[in-house]
Order: sequence, then structure tokens, then C-alpha cells
Amino acid sequence: MDHPFRTGAPSISKLAIEDGSLLSGRYWGELRTFLAVAKAKSLNRAADELGVSRMTAGREIRRLQDAIGAQLVVFSKTGAALTRRGEGLAQALQRVDQEIHTLTNDLRAELGQAEGTVRLSVTDGIGVIFVVPGLRRLALDHPRIRVELKSPQNYLSLVENQTDLMVGFARESHQDLTSVRMGTFRYMPLVSRSYVERMGLPTPDNLQNHLFIDSDRYSSKVEVWSPWRNLVERGTVSHRCDAPITYAMMVKAGLGIGLLASYNVQEPAFIRLDLDCTVAIPLYLTALTERLQAKPVQVVFDLLLSLLSADNPWFAKQMTLEVGRDSPFNEGYQRLFNL
Repeated sequence: MDHPFRTGAPSISKLAIEDGSLLSGRYWGELRTFLAVAKAKSLNRAADELGVSRMTAGREIRRLQDAIGAQLVVFSKTGAALTRRGEGLAQALQRVDQEIHTLTNDLRAELGQAEGTVRLSVTDGIGVIFVVPGLRRLALDHPRIRVELKSPQNYLSLVENQTDLMVGFARESHQDLTSVRMGTFRYMPLVSRSYVERMGLPTPDNLQNHLFIDSDRYSSKVEVWSPWRNLVERGTVSHRCDAPITYAMMVKAGLGIGLLASYNVQEPAFIRLDLDCTVAIPLYLTALTERLQAKPVQVVFDLLLSLLSADNPWFAKQMTLEVGRDSPFNEGYQRLFNL
């Protein structure tokens, strides 16, 4: 059945964009200031981010609260804390901020050639070893595409990282997201030669005499980490670290046994340990489906698939530790450590 008032008459089918009034009132600038304070948790840092004085930022927050008729943020010597209503407004504004960023990028990308900024969440290890060398190729083919690499603040959600793409370790099933399986990321226990010279070679029979470097990233109570947790419980944790590059350097420095990505066997300073411990995790590339309509995002999406698929021997279906030194997939590691 047709709508009873589908007449086409302007008086009953006026578009919202034709209405001269703004529902949000006259404080868009104040809303931006509030979002900056909500994210920075500090009036001073928010003012620096916006390029205004602390006094100006504070005045805009007060004006917004007066206009809304509710307290949104409480300032103290330790920073800024949001009220319940403030938290709700901040969440809504964050979504608007992301949509404006996406829209402006898409408008810039409507030129005949691929141009624009693509924001990518990726762990430091994968970013340094595989993505950065790929960006050299991207720069030759698409010099007007700019990629912003961002370490994930949230390993579980692309949306929470506020990026267009995310290299992650699980499929996201939200209706607005596209998640594609890539290769398989593998961890294994490695130790430095300097550690072995000092402490002896770790074996399944003497782990009680050895030191481990642990990480909160490996502490989730899921089955995949059980092989590592079983080893750690038999020894002594000497240090902990959650930053991937720093963690690897602690192992290289001889501070203990570490769980590192398989591509680290390229490092001459490392010895692979036969401790019946290999952790295999699938890699996924997730994108905001709507953003894939923008050519720059699609170009970077395709690039990542080529870099991190099972065609990359380090992420192949069957584990391999013998990858030719001339392989393009070794370029990043060799460049990083001057091998």
C-alpha cells in the first residue's frame, strides 16, 4: 500500500536540508572543544590540541553546559572527569567526528586519481616488518595516497581505533564491517645466544632453572596461549613487557626466554627452542564497508592482502622457517636489523 500522503506536494514532502534551522543550536564549536576535553582528560591538553588558550577552552565548556542545562565535565587538579551525561554526549560526538573525517576523505578522493588519507591500525611488529616496505611500492604507484599507521588501542574492535582499516587477529561480524581472512601468524619460544652462554640451553627437563619474559598480551585465558602459559609456569618470570619491539629487544638482550613471531628466526642472535610450543593465530583484515567505496581505501586494502596473505611464506598454511634471504618478504626485517 502506498503512503496515504504520497502526493509530491512541497508542503508535505519538504526535505530536512531545506529547513533553515539547526537542531543542534549555535554551539558546534563548543561541542568540538568538549570532545577534545573528553578525549584528552585535561583542559590544558585539549586547548593545546585545538590551538586555543586554556581560558578560551574553559569558557566554551561553560557556555555549552549553560546551553544544555547540565554538567558534563568536572575539573580537578588531576584532570577532567566526565559525568554520566557527559559520557553519553562524548560517545555520540566521537561517532560524528569519525563520520566527518570519513566524509571529507571521500570528497577529496572523488578526483580522477586515487588521492586521500587512509588510517590503518596495525601492531608495531607487522607494521615495521611487512607494511612499511609495502608502502614504498605504494608511493611509486599511488604517490597521492597517504597512510597513517596507528598502533591499536583496542585489539578487538576496528571502530574503537577510529581507523579505516585494521590488521587484527579475529573476524569482526558487525554488519557495517568487512572482515577478510589473510595468513596465519605464528609465535614460538626464542632465546638469545648470550642468554644460553650465561644460563645454559633451556630444555623441557630444566625449565625450572630458566627465566621468561612475559606479556599481558599472552595472558588471556583462552586455549591458544596454553602452550606458552604451561612453559612460563615451570620457570621464573624475570620481566614483563607489552610493547612488541621492546619485548623482542629484551629477549635479544639475554634477559630471558620470549615468545616471538616466527620471522625472528632470521636474527642470528636468536636460537629457536624445541619446547613443543607453537602458537598459531589467524590474521584478518577488517574495513569499514562503506569506506571501501573510496579508491584510496580499496588500494591500501588490496596492498595489505598481498603483503599478509598465505602467499607470504611467513604466514603460509604450513609453517616454514626457511625463507630465502632474497625474498621480498624479508626486506623489512633485514633493513630493521641491518642484516
